[in-house]
Amino acid sequence: MIYQRSSALFAEAKKYIPGGVNSPVRAFKAVGGDPIFVKEAQGAYLYDEDGNRLIDYIASWGPMILGHAHQAVVQAVIEKAKKGTSFGMPTEIETDLAQLAVSMVPNIDKIRFVNSGTEACMSAVRLARGNTGKDKIIKFAGCYHGHSDSFLIQAGSGAITFGSPNSPGVTQGTAKDTLLADFNDLEAVRSLTQANKGEIAAVIIEPIAGNMGCIIPTDEFIHGLRELCTQEGILLIFDEVMTGFRLGRGGAQEALGIDADIVTFGKVIGGGLPVGAFGASSEIMSHLAPDGPVYQAGTLSGNPLAMAAGLAMLTELNDKPEIFESLAKKTEYLHYGLEKSLMTKNIPFQINRYGSMISVHFTEAPVVDFKSSAKGNNDTFKAYFHGMLQNGIYLPPSAFESYFLNDALSYADLDETIKVVEGLKL
Repeated sequence: MIYQRSSALFAEAKKYIPGGVNSPVRAFKAVGGDPIFVKEAQGAYLYDEDGNRLIDYIASWGPMILGHAHQAVVQAVIEKAKKGTSFGMPTEIETDLAQLAVSMVPNIDKIRFVNSGTEACMSAVRLARGNTGKDKIIKFAGCYHGHSDSFLIQAGSGAITFGSPNSPGVTQGTAKDTLLADFNDLEAVRSLTQANKGEIAAVIIEPIAGNMGCIIPTDEFIHGLRELCTQEGILLIFDEVMTGFRLGRGGAQEALGIDADIVTFGKVIGGGLPVGAFGASSEIMSHLAPDGPVYQAGTLSGNPLAMAAGLAMLTELNDKPEIFESLAKKTEYLHYGLEKSLMTKNIPFQINRYGSMISVHFTEAPVVDFKSSAKGNNDTFKAYFHGMLQNGIYLPPSAFESYFLNDALSYADLDETIKVVEGLKL
């Protein structure tokens, strides 16, 4: 495939935008080459500026569960846009979406809409601190909760890709209140809670990690984490920016059988538009302004376009829960197809999968945390990524990202993907 126009557009973008992109992983620095500029998308396919059709396995990094330009979502946005795009005032549709989201998600009574997953996680931590009167939080190496200062301590995905998990601009004062543990290591969390007795406000975690590949928690770890937080008076925050409304109506809480204290969501709750949210019990949410002293605000929070798209998206998922089973079966089919094809290459690999999330790691040992994920052979990944791209398959341009399947993918698309892997020379 030829990507001449994308390369020309990238050269032009670099004159005016830092690195030529508005989010670092898009720059392809981890894999080499120039990024692809998308012109439009429909269903399971991306169409780039050079006229190439690509089978999409990132789904806008998760939220396009139904596929791109889904008719119900697009129509909802069009009709709402005709009536105005932003008011900075309450609208009825905010309550409609809040009511639906609360009915779908276990263990939350109220929800607050914000503008991004980053903002949702930042606000959730502030709420936890305000609720408990404590300052410190525990996060896990390789988990990414957005680019707020508190989270850029061994963050996942882009921060790993560029080798700078501790970003300049994050103060030592902020860093000292963020304690770090390894994913799937309950003893490390226990040690931190004992060493910082009575000082920890919250533990924040991607319950199914997606920013170091798809990493699945052991039952002992995730259930033990819930028990430990309860014992120590620590609030457990599930960052469900990726998993919310993807792994089931109730997200990872439902899938894992765990009740978190605070849950955060990303673009999926706005049908892929710029939006996020966080929710909790009425008691915890009562600390949030204007009811309580914990301040959070935003002119665009609950903007009508995102609310309309989100209501259309969640209504579809709520009314058709078979979508989740369909997605899981397609992901399982892809898993076994990839496994069969890669076994002929005489190279070590691991495939992790949960629901409609999946990742391929070119390493011998099982991938259970950031350390084991980082052992993957990046040269092999680069060859794999570009080989797939040249054959019309778009994967995350980083070895530290989960794939996200969308329901518009057909088994013919999956077979085409598997066939491409069969023909790769790695």
